Amino acid sequence: MKQVLQSLASGEIEIADVPPPTPLPGHIVVRTTRSLISPGTERTLRDFGRSSLIGKALQQPQRVREVLQKARTDGIAATFEAVRAKLDRPIPVGYNNVGKVIGVGPEVDGFALGDRVVSNGLHAEIVRVPVNLAARIPDGVSDDSAAFTVLGAIALNGIRLAEPGLGECAAVIGLGPIGLLAVQLLRAHGVRVFAIDTSAQRCELARRSGADALCVDRGEDVMERAREFSRGRGVDAVLICTATKSNDPVVQAAGMARKRGRVVLIGTADLKIPRDEFYNKELSFQISCSYGPGRYDPAYEEKGQDYPIGYVRWTEKRNFEAVLDSLSEGRLEVAPFISRRFPLARAGEAYASLDGGDDVIGIMLDYPETEAEAVAAPALLQRPVEATGAVRVGMIGAGNYASRRLAPAFRKAGAALTAVCSAGGISSARLGRKFGFARLSPDAEAVLAATDVDLVVIATRHDSHARLAAQALAAGKAVFVEKPLAMTDDEIASVVDAANAAAQPFLMAGFNRRFSPFVAQIRKGLAGAAAPAAIAITVNAGDLPADHWTQDRAAGGGRIVGDGCHFIDLARHLAGAPITQVQAIALGRTAAGRNPEDKALITLAFANGCAASIQYLANGHRGYPKERIEVFCGGKVWRIDNFRRLEGFGTPGLRGSLLGAQDKGQDAMAKAVVEALRDGKPAPIPFDELVEVAQRTIEADRLLRGVE
Repeated sequence: MKQVLQSLASGEIEIADVPPPTPLPGHIVVRTTRSLISPGTERTLRDFGRSSLIGKALQQPQRVREVLQKARTDGIAATFEAVRAKLDRPIPVGYNNVGKVIGVGPEVDGFALGDRVVSNGLHAEIVRVPVNLAARIPDGVSDDSAAFTVLGAIALNGIRLAEPGLGECAAVIGLGPIGLLAVQLLRAHGVRVFAIDTSAQRCELARRSGADALCVDRGEDVMERAREFSRGRGVDAVLICTATKSNDPVVQAAGMARKRGRVVLIGTADLKIPRDEFYNKELSFQISCSYGPGRYDPAYEEKGQDYPIGYVRWTEKRNFEAVLDSLSEGRLEVAPFISRRFPLARAGEAYASLDGGDDVIGIMLDYPETEAEAVAAPALLQRPVEATGAVRVGMIGAGNYASRRLAPAFRKAGAALTAVCSAGGISSARLGRKFGFARLSPDAEAVLAATDVDLVVIATRHDSHARLAAQALAAGKAVFVEKPLAMTDDEIASVVDAANAAAQPFLMAGFNRRFSPFVAQIRKGLAGAAAPAAIAITVNAGDLPADHWTQDRAAGGGRIVGDGCHFIDLARHLAGAPITQVQAIALGRTAAGRNPEDKALITLAFANGCAASIQYLANGHRGYPKERIEVFCGGKVWRIDNFRRLEGFGTPGLRGSLLGAQDKGQDAMAKAVVEALRDGKPAPIPFDELVEVAQRTIEADRLLRGVE
């Protein structure tokens, strides 16, 4: 299918061939008939992409500070690579989508095949959207009109925050599509409206909707007109719908509002609040968050957990429905807002027309009407890979780590990159082109069933690792699964059962640190040591928001299971013996109730007398190096700092080694996997060690959480 992507590096628009999405629980799949380009958000994003590196930096000073910190800790080369990878990744665009349902995932109620729906879906021939971000379109509402629903919901949410009453008066500053929709919705509430913009054309559209409109370019005094409009009392509410870096709209809003009036920011503006005006009038100020309650809440948007209507009357979805009702009943008229229209194939021209000035309000994209046109498979989906002696790789998952580390490492190791798939399709299309995969696969099942795939590389979210690994083993494939191998005892058992049932099981987990050249040097120095070693590992993991997917126990398993397993494996490798005892202590729970498991001290004892302490800490500073490994043994000390520097104390022949960039062992790990498969040898990490590390990690996590 075709999808519109934008380069963050250049702002250029690309119409890319990507695999169509498949249904997921709580989601529907929609074939698009219309999508709307809104000049506000999408022009801002395009302008950011077209700006220089210096321009981008000036717009995001916090990101610049993060880059400088990363350069100090990880090195210039690693930092440059990370920034380049970020800018090199095209992003999907669009959030006003209309189409027909062609797929319904499990756990979906209220939608059926063939329903016409509106959603915040992307500019793509086929989109997958959560049920709480979609609504059915009434029969009397055209696709063109429905395409304005999401923008209408943004306006409506701001109006709800302003709480206008029948007979009140309000000002709307900025008459883009959201401002113009706000004018009509306010009029439908029985509110008198004073509309302000720099465009005479947009002001005329506001007048047609019943507003008293002022074009500020004509030199009239805004404050005087506002006083006249409000009969000398000041307006009851002001909606700021502009997109500007200035705080002029905020100053204007304060000046024209009555005492105890309400100011709501729907667009963007510099928030230098004029304190005296707000103080003297006791004005309220609020920022409206997009479509309404539920926005950016993963439980609501991704998991479909609706808010009880008795407590939250208006959510994103209910605001969509309210706008559609207004369209159906004729209270909203949006046809004049369609400035231009283009077929999807000319999306580049459509975005270029955003530069056309104030006459551009909404740009409609039209999509192919037939299924054959809409989902024609790109050529990249077609090519099989013949057996040539090279290990043929099929990759499931194409996120940041797969793109930056795994795909280049396996290609460098001489593997033939055969097939790649991802949940959304965009990342797999990009990965396929960048690294020369022979084809894009529509889903994981196609990769598992492919006869020209020898090794399945699993780089998906943690909750699917064990299931996909077991399925791949059952399909007779060699398996490389990115950590963690499993998140629960039952998942471990399922992988063990699949391996035991396989004729020649080959299973490898992505514990790359044990393949680092620095770790290899320490292992060499420990060989034959008469005394046991003491291993100290400090991880300055950094804080993650509580709603980050890795903190979600169902999706990510928590940070110890999802990431701490790396360091339990590293300690196991350095000790060279089974783990006999695990102890773990977490810092006390904070007043805010944040989980303490990612601020933990884990102690391991080994069968050969070695011991390891792992400090996994999320309460440090980003300027401090992320990882430090120290090994004490027989009068010698080895220290690794952030996998850039290795120092030895009392170690003949090793005084110090510094790398220009980190080497955490990904290339060496991929090489070891490919060579083992090619030569018919077992996986580089013994299967019983993989299972042991998974079990001990889960044990440590339980101790930290106080779970039996």
